[in-house]
Amino acid sequence: MFWPSGDATATPGRDSVDAGFSRDMAVHHQQAVELSFIVRDRTDDEDVRRLAYDVINTQANQRGMLLGWLDGWDLPTYSQDPPMTWMGHGSMYEAHDGSLMPGMATNTQLDQLRETSGEQAEILYLQLLTVHHKGGVDMSEAAASNAETEQVRRLAKGMVEGQRSEMDLMADMLKERGATA
Repeated sequence: MFWPSGDATATPGRDSVDAGFSRDMAVHHQQAVELSFIVRDRTDDEDVRRLAYDVINTQANQRGMLLGWLDGWDLPTYSQDPPMTWMGHGSMYEAHDGSLMPGMATNTQLDQLRETSGEQAEILYLQLLTVHHKGGVDMSEAAASNAETEQVRRLAKGMVEGQRSEMDLMADMLKERGATA
């Protein structure tokens, strides 16, 4: 019988980079999905709607993987520790107005997006998602470098590449609309 070698069978601990990243990125991704659903219903622009569709599908899928790993490792999907403790940043970011981690939109910003439409909604979405992705890239870079398991390192590296590519696209889309990130 064949048994995987290396860390393929490793079970990360409750306080590991793998578990912390999986928990925090699942929360982070959920908000990106929420932002994308909001803008999808607030604009008719096909390019923005296509981006929102891609974010919804990619990040919801990745969120499912992250939560599935936690379940498979028999680890909780939540922690009493502040977000990003696994990065050594647990006390560096003060959660406020629903923004739990760097890059996350506040409840006020989410309400603003819900109240806008058309080009105004597109610009706000692209700006919020750009900042959101920057926060996600920081977390993903830390996980890609420090996670115990190959599956987490590989997913985190892919997230860095994908979100940087989307940030470039969003910069172009904002420029077309006479705005900046």
